Amino acid sequence: MIVGLSPHTSAGIVGRIIGFSKTQGMLASPLYHCIMRRDADGDEATVILLMDALLNFSPKLLSNHRGATQDEPLVLTSVILPTEVDDMVFDMDIVWRYPLEVYEAGLQYKPAYEVKIKTLKDELGKEGQYEGWGFTHDTSDFNKGVRCSSYKTLPTMQEKVQRQMALCEKLRAVDHHDVARLVIERHFIRDIKGNLRKFSQQQFRCVACNEKFRRPPLKGNCSKCNGKIIFTISEGSVIKYLDPSLSLAEKYQLPAYLVQTLDLAKQMIELNFGKDKEKQEGLGKWFG
Repeated sequence: MIVGLSPHTSAGIVGRIIGFSKTQGMLASPLYHCIMRRDADGDEATVILLMDALLNFSPKLLSNHRGATQDEPLVLTSVILPTEVDDMVFDMDIVWRYPLEVYEAGLQYKPAYEVKIKTLKDELGKEGQYEGWGFTHDTSDFNKGVRCSSYKTLPTMQEKVQRQMALCEKLRAVDHHDVARLVIERHFIRDIKGNLRKFSQQQFRCVACNEKFRRPPLKGNCSKCNGKIIFTISEGSVIKYLDPSLSLAEKYQLPAYLVQTLDLAKQMIELNFGKDKEKQEGLGKWFG
């Protein structure tokens, strides 16, 4: 028996190991992945032996430092209720074969909602919410596929997005301009604005005794132990997505409103941190 734990949470989910593979990931029920709010690549997910968590863990062992209660199994879920997991899994089809209508609708470019296929949503509250799910393709060996997600092997966010956009440009079914817009709107711009706001509201922390200050002491070091005072939100976390966002917006000619939003964010960042010395760089550095 094990406890699965997703990053930055304190709620573990009890599970059972039924086998092993050579893949660098966790293969489990879609319900298990969705209650952990993590996809099947298992990126940063934690697995703890159940008895180890029960016998060798105590809240008394936790420090009083910032974030000490994160990534700790403070509570356990032993029974997964499908109606309470991330609703992303509700649209998963559970049929053993796709009907001819699916392929005919594909030829006619019909939207997916016009084709009725049995999904997990249809079985919620019934016995079928746990069992009897179908799949369309067998495999003789889990290890014959991809063993490690490229999201994990690529070291930087620029490379991850570059690969994503390169794939989008190859797929006729994907509007890569829209993907670029969504990457900025749903991820990058929210991260930039959120971290900029947190930077202006942040506390300061002593590296020696972990004492926190709303404003740094006038003498420049900790008033409790004379230790060094540092930011809790760094400049790097604010600006890390700015250049990739601007490059994406320029390369894929995104809407003027989005470009102006990025320009305003850039101006706010420059007001806080100052301007970098001007330097000329090609788009190839980010998304060549």
